[in-house]
Amino acid sequence: MQKSPIEVRRAFGVLLIGVAIAVGVGSILSEIAFEHHNPIYYYVIIWFGSFAITFGIIFGKFRKIISSIRDRMKNSVKWSSPIKAINGLCWAAPFTAIGIFPSLYQYLILLGIGLGNTSTYIFMKKFSGLANNEQIIVGGLSLSAIPAAILIDTSFVSNQTLEVIVSRLMIAVSYGAGGIYALVAKK
Repeated sequence: MQKSPIEVRRAFGVLLIGVAIAVGVGSILSEIAFEHHNPIYYYVIIWFGSFAITFGIIFGKFRKIISSIRDRMKNSVKWSSPIKAINGLCWAAPFTAIGIFPSLYQYLILLGIGLGNTSTYIFMKKFSGLANNEQIIVGGLSLSAIPAAILIDTSFVSNQTLEVIVSRLMIAVSYGAGGIYALVAKK
């Protein structure tokens, strides 16, 4: 059965809010673990647990959203190989650059999320005829958070761990804003 565009948008909104919750909880719990000098494997447990519990609850309660999300993501399968490659690079290149510039990883994560979501929005609109405005909200907020994070990091904060948590919380806010938009949008 064909799902309505609003149903698909709302399903994606739930997904984005789930990411926001998982990133927010993971950021706070990993900061607590850091302050208590916990072993490194605690971070794996915290991040895996944050996402597993959040999405376990979401998908357990809203099983039908999985097919809506899958249907929406299938739209990119029809794109040409060069467009898929460009979109993939927008997502992957900033994350790959973390290996080269580890001291900039909080900005590179924001850049990857921003470029990835923005390029996906542009290509979805141009080649699939879909205006997934919640995606451009996530991308735009993530990209605009980079100068804000740099300003905060260079002007107000001298603590590297606080700089990282601020960037992670900006990611959570970006996904949360996109998710809220998707849930309240009328079309």
